[in-house]
Amino acid sequence: MTEELPELRRVGIIGMGYVGLTLAAAMADRGYEVHGVDTQSAVLDSLSRGRPHIFEPGVEEVFGEWVGRRIFLSPDLPDGGVDAAIICVSTPVNEGDHEPYLGNLAAAAEHIAKRCSPDTLIVVRSTVPVGATRAVVLPRLLDAWGSARVVMAPERTIQGQALRELVELPQVVGGLDDESLELGLKLFGGLSKQLVPVSNLETAELVKLTNNCHTDVIYSFGNEVARLTESLGLDPLEVIRATNLDYPRPDIAKPGYVGGGCLSKDPYIMLAGAERSGYELPLIRAARRINEDLPVHVAERLVDLLGDPAGRTVFVLGWAYKGWPPTDDMRGTPIASMTPIFEAAGVKVVGHDPLVTADVIKRYGGEPVDLETGFAQADAVLVITDHPQYRALDVDALLTGSAVKLVYDSWRVLDGDKVEGHGIRYTGLGFEPAAEPEVAR
Repeated sequence: MTEELPELRRVGIIGMGYVGLTLAAAMADRGYEVHGVDTQSAVLDSLSRGRPHIFEPGVEEVFGEWVGRRIFLSPDLPDGGVDAAIICVSTPVNEGDHEPYLGNLAAAAEHIAKRCSPDTLIVVRSTVPVGATRAVVLPRLLDAWGSARVVMAPERTIQGQALRELVELPQVVGGLDDESLELGLKLFGGLSKQLVPVSNLETAELVKLTNNCHTDVIYSFGNEVARLTESLGLDPLEVIRATNLDYPRPDIAKPGYVGGGCLSKDPYIMLAGAERSGYELPLIRAARRINEDLPVHVAERLVDLLGDPAGRTVFVLGWAYKGWPPTDDMRGTPIASMTPIFEAAGVKVVGHDPLVTADVIKRYGGEPVDLETGFAQADAVLVITDHPQYRALDVDALLTGSAVKLVYDSWRVLDGDKVEGHGIRYTGLGFEPAAEPEVAR
């Protein structure tokens, strides 16, 4: 049957968020004709000018080269249809009950049903609860066509390395049937170096959730160790270094904030699907609770360490959810949980991020400043991300003559000895060595 499979070179990508944007760039770079679809006119306008609205290394160069030649942007799939329609829409969770919202998924399936035909291969790439491809996407296609070719092929890239990983990471593909699976493997065979066929749609759905929930659990354990060392007066990095050194067992993760578009919601998507199947996931739930509580705990500790916080100024370095690989993504950012605590304590927040724009910093409750101004104004400095620019800071120059009394370096990227050499207390996640009697004067 393989010889009879059609060519799949004209693809439509529904949803130009992070997943769709990076896939569009990677496929165009490999010779596919890509039709990007989005409901936001501002996104389409920006992309049509070769200016991606999301930072990801290499994407702007690809769009600049191929927009209008291999990449075409529109609010709708083209009239003639496409060989493959790939659903990359967002599947957020509700703020209150954390239930997955699948309205975008349903809308994408309905749009495809109107613009394409049963010959089109439909690919679900959005992260969904187990069973959602079959329950939400498939019925809308069958109602319109009577038959459908459907695969689930989850996205598993890391921000900052997406274009490389889309080619190098094994691509998991699960099909509705054998024909769908063969078509899915043919489509991604032109992009990925290694393909991993699995037996059905649901297996592929669970692969993505398992990857991200496992990561969440790993990070939560490192954060649990840090909360313990904080109460014991020990150094979590020393404990973890000694634990891991030449020990032939899985390494313990360093403590750190856990956010982003995937880790902040995928555990809830997995929990929702598990509950409907009749099984609770206590470990997944506990890990998410630990990781979500960390930025709240840090903000509360910083307020306590300030002594009399009202009227004090905290300079926050890093507003994106992570610093390495660098990103401007604010989904799941720690600062969102921290600023309400600072505001309630009467603390003024000024902020800096190498990639996050000034208007976004303002939207999250900070006053954007440059590095020199921030250090000059601050009573305390809070380093949230491990961006390379912060690792390279000349702390001697920035702290000389400043009024800073406390540095909370979440990732321990600054030279702690130099900070303390200025008579400033130096702390971090799980690391609070004994202080001088009066921390904040």
